[in-house]
Amino acid sequence: MIQEQQWYGKPYYSLDAFLKNTYGEKLYKIAVNAGFTCPNRDGSLGKHGCLFCSAGGSGEYAVQTSAYPSISQQITAGISLFHHKQTGQRFIIYFQAYTNTYGPISHLRSLYTQALQEACVAGISIATRPDCISEETVTMLVNLRKEFPDKFVWIELGLQTIHEQTALFIRRGYPLATYDRCISLLKQSQIPTITHLILGLPGEVEEHMLSTITHLNQSGTWGVKLQLLHVLRDTDLAILYEQGAYLPMTQDAYIDLVISCLEHLSPDIVIHRLTGDGSRDLLLAPLWSLQKRTVLNRLHHTMKLRAAHQGRLYERHIP
Repeated sequence: MIQEQQWYGKPYYSLDAFLKNTYGEKLYKIAVNAGFTCPNRDGSLGKHGCLFCSAGGSGEYAVQTSAYPSISQQITAGISLFHHKQTGQRFIIYFQAYTNTYGPISHLRSLYTQALQEACVAGISIATRPDCISEETVTMLVNLRKEFPDKFVWIELGLQTIHEQTALFIRRGYPLATYDRCISLLKQSQIPTITHLILGLPGEVEEHMLSTITHLNQSGTWGVKLQLLHVLRDTDLAILYEQGAYLPMTQDAYIDLVISCLEHLSPDIVIHRLTGDGSRDLLLAPLWSLQKRTVLNRLHHTMKLRAAHQGRLYERHIP
């Protein structure tokens, strides 16, 4: 009963529930584009990005720099989209596009400070890669948190999978040990980390994905995003799809897999996402994923029928 109240009736510990429990209100997320690139794009590691990554670096929903060049302008533009909301007056600024710690420390600090200085901003969430987080970066983030003690700083790491063969195939560009070192450093510095996983990667079956979940349970991650693999136009994954070499997941298969992942996941880990938001202009498949509300409703209904909930099959890790 206590857990049900803390989760606000959902069968998993959602970000919405965490925010209401912690801050007493709903916080809205504004995605911004700070003009970064990625070592998998600029030639440091590669020039084509990961197999599935769009030309926009997953920043299609961010406020665009062409219209609003500064972070402050992007925040103002993003807030205007929420003027009709009746609940919640504060925002999370999400540095989303490409790799948002891939730059000089002084530049990073300036950008993050611009966001944290806004009175209506409760905190920032920074999407990046584990191989682009240094001890110097973490020190800067810790100092920022001291400068803004009433605001939070989160880091989001794109792991996708723990399996090295898959990581090589999708051109992730770093080994699992890099993620493990990075999240350990962040945890020691008390910086909450959200790990991104992709479900349905080529060659992976449920066993692969559940072993990734088990690794997350042991990693110290605070949150997780479960992302359905989208086939987007002008990506190398799109070529495989059009050649018939990659078959996207069906809605039924995805719902079954998400439920299994949730049941094996620690009930203490906050769920930040259970499906994706593929751009209608870019999405080739699966088209059923465009109906996000329908997918979530089906997921909740199926979990209720099965009496399933996050952590039901979780086995606590003892160091």
